[in-house]
Amino acid sequence: MKCPTGDKLSQYVDDRLAHDDVAMHVHNCTQCQQVVATFEREQQFIKETLQTPTLPDDFTTIVLNQLEPYERQVKRKKLAPWKRVLFAAAGVVLALGVSATLNPSFAEWIGGLFSTEQVDDGLKMAMEAGLTERVNLEVVDNGMTLKVEDVLADSSRVAVSYQILNRDGEPQDADLRWGESGNEIIVIDQNGTELSQMGVGWQQGTDYGLIEIPLNDKESLEKMIVKFDLAELGGVKGSWKLEVPIDLTKKRNLTTTVSLQGAKTSQQGVVVKMKEVQYAPSSTKLFYETGFTKEEQASLTKDIQKLESQFGIKYDRFRNPFESYKTDIQYHIENGDGKVIASNNAFTEGKGHPIDVGLLDGSNNDTGQMGQLAVTRSFIPQKEDDKLTFVLDGIFKTVPSDFSIKIKPEELKKNPLTFDYEGNYMTIKKVEKQRENVYSRSSTPVEPKMVWGIEMEGGIEVPASRLETWILTDDKGNSYPTVNNWSILDEKDKNGRYKTTIHLAVPDLDEEPEELTLHLVSVTRYEEIEDVWAVPLYK
Repeated sequence: MKCPTGDKLSQYVDDRLAHDDVAMHVHNCTQCQQVVATFEREQQFIKETLQTPTLPDDFTTIVLNQLEPYERQVKRKKLAPWKRVLFAAAGVVLALGVSATLNPSFAEWIGGLFSTEQVDDGLKMAMEAGLTERVNLEVVDNGMTLKVEDVLADSSRVAVSYQILNRDGEPQDADLRWGESGNEIIVIDQNGTELSQMGVGWQQGTDYGLIEIPLNDKESLEKMIVKFDLAELGGVKGSWKLEVPIDLTKKRNLTTTVSLQGAKTSQQGVVVKMKEVQYAPSSTKLFYETGFTKEEQASLTKDIQKLESQFGIKYDRFRNPFESYKTDIQYHIENGDGKVIASNNAFTEGKGHPIDVGLLDGSNNDTGQMGQLAVTRSFIPQKEDDKLTFVLDGIFKTVPSDFSIKIKPEELKKNPLTFDYEGNYMTIKKVEKQRENVYSRSSTPVEPKMVWGIEMEGGIEVPASRLETWILTDDKGNSYPTVNNWSILDEKDKNGRYKTTIHLAVPDLDEEPEELTLHLVSVTRYEEIEDVWAVPLYK
């Protein structure tokens, strides 16, 4: 199955329970998990920004009265004294859309999207370093204009700002409805190969949208073209085709690479090997690998063979209940003063699951060996040269479990079944047929069908083990893989645990058995590091 569109993943983040089809894919796709994590960080950013105190009604007038007239030629360096004031005004653009009521050239006058608070600090720092190119490419049809204003590029990522303008030149909502209404955006390299990673973002009520292309493992990339092929813009049908060429050949000189000399540690059956760190103007990028030790790998192989024999389910690349055994790590990056500037998989008060702090994006690439991943993480660079240090805090590993529980569906209607396992306190509420959105292997939607589903709800402690993969067996000894769609809220129940729901879909089950058994065949456990392991990220 192909990865869902960015719009689909965004909708999934907004309402997980309404998108079981996407959840099935995200559960087993590390790349989409990173996209979802990025959307969650953006969602939190918007939520926090919208809490900005309300400014007075005449705030815009006060600011404009202090600025020189537009007709006067102003060199960019003269904007420096206004930088703090204009950034504050940009916060108003984000929260209230003030600039939409002004002359459209106002946003351009202050430096475009990359000079505002709508982008991360890394992009703003790269803009201040002079890496922004004003391209002003546009295409018009039926009174609507797609305008690409700025391109910002270095060796770590490319960012493109755009606007949607009506026939009066007024900015409209910047939602391109990517992947819908026949709208397509692709990125190709100098060889004509399409790049798989790209994000499109916008914030409702603002003037700009942002297209971002991470350049993870793209050392040989010299040039690219962002191609727009849109059939609808701002609710108007038409045709908008635009190509934006981007040259990266001179950007490589702006990046400093520090080898980490293969620094390596083994913790609780997990190997962590550091590769290198790249310092670019818009981001700092860390490369490392995680995997199981040889001993853990051998043990897992034996356990999987036992499970395959027990349940009679063999490997299938499209639905493999035994493919989820993997590794991950928890760590933080600290500066020379010991201040934490970024965290990966951090446990934070008010959150029922690990989150990333200060990270921009990342990717996990399967190396072909069970549990081994080549990982890239990008975080916001520091404004001043600093000696950064990687500090390992803990490890996550998904391993076999021998937990099982018997269920009599008819009895659940009167007496829901409760169990607790490794910090999870769950109640099985019902077993019933439910409508499922099913996708073919080509990602083409097909007719929804009714499948059996098992509903659980309860609460979890932090850190609790994550209940990953379940297999159902009926009273005749038949085995059925399940698809696990789980949700953890940032809200606690009366017992102080984070509210949790689990929906298990059983696509291959035709009839409700009188008795069934749920077998938990994989669980992700967190283990804290006892001894500090730190790696300097500098020469």
